[in-house]
Amino acid sequence: MIPRFNPSRNSGHLDRRRFFCGVAAFVLAPFAAADGTPPDRRSLSFVHAHTGETLSTVYFQNGNYLAPSLEHVNQFLRDFRTNEVHSIDPALLDILFDLQARACHAGPFEVISGYRSPQTNAALRSQSSAVAEHSLHMEGRAIDVRLRGFPTAKLRDVAIALHRGGVGFYAVSDFVHVDTGRVRVW
Repeated sequence: MIPRFNPSRNSGHLDRRRFFCGVAAFVLAPFAAADGTPPDRRSLSFVHAHTGETLSTVYFQNGNYLAPSLEHVNQFLRDFRTNEVHSIDPALLDILFDLQARACHAGPFEVISGYRSPQTNAALRSQSSAVAEHSLHMEGRAIDVRLRGFPTAKLRDVAIALHRGGVGFYAVSDFVHVDTGRVRVW
């Protein structure tokens, strides 16, 4: 049975959310296994807030991370201040993929900060006490993002609900930090 839209019962916000979740389910359905396991094809789209660069890539397919795609991600998430490239933890990409799926939102992630060289991290730390001395950004295990068209406070809530790694919320700067470290919230 197909559920019918009932305008008297639903608010506009919930209708849009149900619509996007339905679209996501429809798009991902061909990739899901019969037992309901997650799709075996994972992709992400990014827009870099500082460089204006964009990237859309399938980074996992048929049970494997795709090396050429991971290289593109590494280049995209480089320290844009020094142009230093570092490998990004694929588990971080999986967190982003799951965040987007749980948010039922197909918009790209707007990247504020991906990999940071030790020099960049030290410079940022000298300007702000919010920058950790041993930041996981320096290991390619952290990212600061927004999800275009999705409230950042809600993105934080979705990230916390995943219960995977650290989640920081920076309301004034309007971004969420996620990492593959121990589970913690700030």
